[in-house]
Amino acid sequence: MKALRKFLDNIKPHVSKGGRFEMFHSTFDAFESFLFVPNHTSKSGVHVRDYIDLKRTMSVVVLALVPALLFGIWNTGYQHFLAMGVTADFWQIVGHGLVKVLPIVIVSYVTGLGIEFISAQIRGHEVNEGFLVSGMLIPLILPVDIPLWMVVVATAFAVILGKEVFGGTGMNIWNPALLARAFLFFAYPAKMSGDLVWISGLSDMTNVVDGFSGATALGAAVVGNTTKFSLMDSFMGFIPGSIGETSTLAILIGALILIYTGIGSWKVMVSVFAGGCLMGLLFNVLGADSSNGLMHISALQHLTLGGFAFGAVFMATDPVSASRTETGKWIYGFLIGVFAILIRVFNPAYPEGMMLAILLMNTFAPLIDYFVVGANIKRRLKRAVVKA
Repeated sequence: MKALRKFLDNIKPHVSKGGRFEMFHSTFDAFESFLFVPNHTSKSGVHVRDYIDLKRTMSVVVLALVPALLFGIWNTGYQHFLAMGVTADFWQIVGHGLVKVLPIVIVSYVTGLGIEFISAQIRGHEVNEGFLVSGMLIPLILPVDIPLWMVVVATAFAVILGKEVFGGTGMNIWNPALLARAFLFFAYPAKMSGDLVWISGLSDMTNVVDGFSGATALGAAVVGNTTKFSLMDSFMGFIPGSIGETSTLAILIGALILIYTGIGSWKVMVSVFAGGCLMGLLFNVLGADSSNGLMHISALQHLTLGGFAFGAVFMATDPVSASRTETGKWIYGFLIGVFAILIRVFNPAYPEGMMLAILLMNTFAPLIDYFVVGANIKRRLKRAVVKA
């Protein structure tokens, strides 16, 4: 590390102000900050100093995503060989998963960081570390058979129109990763829905076991098959789905990391699950005689299917697009859970409602905080004693 530090120190004068390559200062600063702790501090306007910065915050979130990523790699291979009717050992399963998943992750990071670097150079400001998380989230919420060129287009859309036009990291209204998924869903629905996109190689339909459909648990429930996967299967993640969204167990491990480190809001997570559970129970009661299979899924299993758990832990808790007030976090999370199940049940053509629910509440998060702050002001004014 000393040799690397010396190498960077030799280059630094040339990319600093007045240097020969001053135009590349933002790019150099980004690599230096990634490798070492920045050697500069805030000079004004700071009231609280903390050891944690944006880089460390993003690094913790990426660390929390690792269990979902690793399981997603394994499950990609497992579902592939299951569809082919082939018995494979652990390393064959993982090897196939790596071949399918890693290119999506690499393309996401190369595209997003490339745009971030270009934007920083044009504006002359530092490269923020915000895309370290978005670059991992985007691949984990996509189907494994998504064409790589679509990953490029969706990532570019999310970074440029979802973040940079609003001023960059910390200024975006909506979660960039969800914008990427929403763009793909509405622009290329054939690659984001149906039974053929969730398992690698299934779109080819050659050497597939007879009767194997590739339908997700939610997709099967739409047509009345609510017993395709057990609660344990959906909790552990042995089901088809987006790369990182199938295993609730792996997601909860990430949730514990976020809560323990104080990076993710446990209030938002708990309230999302509470809202979803309440709506699930309500539909179980009201839809006992309904022909809608989604109404017959147990409230607990609703929380383990699709992107519900992943959205509750990693998307709804985004500190930029979520509510900021403590009371607002409870309201914001609860409404996400309610709307997610509501959309899922009443729109059979789109049984996965978590994406739309979070984007909707991202829009109304500032309004929630506005009313919460207004209510606090009114309550305090009532307690105030005015002396003549």
